[in-house]
Amino acid sequence: MDENSVDRDPLRQLRAWLDEARGASILEPWAMVLATSTREGAPSARVVLLRDIDATGLVFFTNYDGRKGQELAGNPRAAATFYWDPLKRQVRVEGRVERIGHDASAAYFAKRPRGSRISAWASNQSQVIAGRHVLEEEWARMEKEFEDKDVPLPPFWGGYRLEVETLELWQGRDMRLHDRLRYQKGEGRSWILERLAP
Repeated sequence: MDENSVDRDPLRQLRAWLDEARGASILEPWAMVLATSTREGAPSARVVLLRDIDATGLVFFTNYDGRKGQELAGNPRAAATFYWDPLKRQVRVEGRVERIGHDASAAYFAKRPRGSRISAWASNQSQVIAGRHVLEEEWARMEKEFEDKDVPLPPFWGGYRLEVETLELWQGRDMRLHDRLRYQKGEGRSWILERLAP
């Protein structure tokens, strides 16, 4: 991998690598580790699924009241990492995070399986519960509440966009002489592409 073999736009390059990961039959090529932190800088990370790449960043969905949502409310910066072992590739992304619009969240939510939409209502994400029975009972209650009705978007659930400020491509090579190319946002809509030592 060299500077002339990659797209000058990091989001187009990420889409290309995602397509290649899909073609390699990787089970969840869209799975990314999302790292957030509190206002004081205490970090946490978890795997979430990338649901879209738009003109400026990566879109994922979650409960606004869960731990990641609370951390993003206090510190709207995050990092994400993809790793596709069969291809010996990694992508790292860093940037600011913002909520996407209500209409876009509602459109995505409407495409989810009905059971998943009910689960969004039933789960008080990241809160301590007395046991699994609490979750199952709440799910059953919500299923009954929405019986013969459409399951609407909860007011506490929706999408976020991780706006790409830095994106790094890593391609594994023999003898640890890996390729690392980093895109950084420049002036206007331009990108600065640099090679990093492995």
